[in-house]
Amino acid sequence: MAGFLYQAFVYLVAAVVMVPVAKRLGLGSVLGYLIAGMIIGPILGIVGAETQDLQHYAEFGVVMMLFLIGLELEPRALWGMRHRLLGLGGLQVSLTTLLITLAAMAMGLYWTVALAVGLTFSLSSTAIVMQTLGEKGLIRTDGGRVAFSVLLTQDIAVIPMLALIPLLAAPALMGGDHAGLSDIVFTAGGGGDAPVNMLDGQPGWIVTLVVLGSVALIVGGGHFLTRPMFGYLAQAKLPEIFTAAALLLVIGIALLMTMVGLSPALGTFLAGVVLANSEYRHELEADIEPFKGLLLGLFFITVGAGMDFGLFAEDALLVIGLTLGVMALKAGVLFTLAKLFRIRGSAGWLFTLSLAQAGEFGFVLLSFTTQNGVIPGELGQLLNLIVTLSMLLTPALFIAYDRLIASRVDSDQPDEDEIDESGP
Repeated sequence: MAGFLYQAFVYLVAAVVMVPVAKRLGLGSVLGYLIAGMIIGPILGIVGAETQDLQHYAEFGVVMMLFLIGLELEPRALWGMRHRLLGLGGLQVSLTTLLITLAAMAMGLYWTVALAVGLTFSLSSTAIVMQTLGEKGLIRTDGGRVAFSVLLTQDIAVIPMLALIPLLAAPALMGGDHAGLSDIVFTAGGGGDAPVNMLDGQPGWIVTLVVLGSVALIVGGGHFLTRPMFGYLAQAKLPEIFTAAALLLVIGIALLMTMVGLSPALGTFLAGVVLANSEYRHELEADIEPFKGLLLGLFFITVGAGMDFGLFAEDALLVIGLTLGVMALKAGVLFTLAKLFRIRGSAGWLFTLSLAQAGEFGFVLLSFTTQNGVIPGELGQLLNLIVTLSMLLTPALFIAYDRLIASRVDSDQPDEDEIDESGP
């Protein structure tokens, strides 16, 4: 118990002290968590090997994040954004993945490893970009809206990526006790038993029927069963019971997806989309958001605590060169798409510079790929350093936009609202 309390105290102190400082400096909360982890990990050495076990628990925050993303996406709104989502966002993810994969293969990586690297670096940081755009009042600008649509596409694309990565696993890398996300989420630090895939060894037609039935159960249950259930619980007027029901919904769906061999993130995302029109959507968001925020914050702290500063010291020029190369390649793709889709002036530059970094989901994919034996552990450490450094450089890109572009190129500020002053 003393060990648990000590670890909880250290991680909470690091978060409470460092994250507000990082936000005051304009770095954002994600970088604050990463820096806090670096301080208590490789810099001061206060925490050690237990960060890996904590990371396994914290990755459930990804499942909760995708549930909340689904809650924000009404099917009608998704259909209205289909051109930007499938066109601009789809091209960004596809082209970036393709070019980085080819570059990685040219550097000698096997195609499965190169593809995993390409998928990882095709994503940008939703947390940093949206927070910075909001703080600078740029969300409603043309560049801000386009950046949001691409970030939304990337968040949705994480789901098929999580499903694809286990198929890329190389048996030669699968040494030791590696596990997938579905195993990690439900295994108590290695001491418990993950749910068994009940479809192992079954004929293909049975697997297909059960998988389709599970998806139909989530969609149908979310549409027809959750409303009377939450209505009944709301009558009790006990907030903690409603919170428990929200957690039960997310964990139960994730458990069902795991038992039929699917990604738990996929199931919770579908449930979120189904519940997007529910009158209980805002209450669900309010109940799940603190758990998601704490778990993701803990995940980023463990990523920072696991950084290999020795590797950076040995290959500093390589890490910096690869980071700048990835960011330049992504910026080139984004700038080309801005021209192709006629996003002109400062809006095109804001779109290009704001999304040039790697993102927080990159840490999730890297953790998932190393645990599934797709990427070797040493390469995963190097790629973690690249993702972190690119995120640390993001505030500098926004400063460059403010000082070099926004003041010199045509303004991307939204038009003023027309106010009817003829009323009483």
